[in-house]
Amino acid sequence: MAHHAIDYIEMPASDLPAQKAFYETVFGWQFTDYGPAYTSFAKADAGVDGGFTTETQSGRPGVLVVLFSDHLEGTLDAVSRAGGRITRQIFDFPGGRRFHFHDPAGNELAVWGVPVAGPSA
Repeated sequence: MAHHAIDYIEMPASDLPAQKAFYETVFGWQFTDYGPAYTSFAKADAGVDGGFTTETQSGRPGVLVVLFSDHLEGTLDAVSRAGGRITRQIFDFPGGRRFHFHDPAGNELAVWGVPVAGPSA
């Protein structure tokens, strides 16, 4: 994963089984389900890693572009300093942590990073 590169896209879906069936039938994509509201697809099938979700976030109706960061807190600070508006503070999700923001044009994007390592046992 390259620091600050586009790494993932999320798209809304009102009916995950129908969405999966469409993309499996037409494009041959395979999916991994993460509960009843989320399914992911792989770069090997689609050209980019991504997923479909039935959960709306921040009122976003369209595609969410997700960038990767080696230092999530530093990127959040840089977004804020440059005039971006944080719409969702850093939160955990299966596989990592991320935050959402609006750029100056009002586009919503997200930035994700790997989980913070906890203390050793």
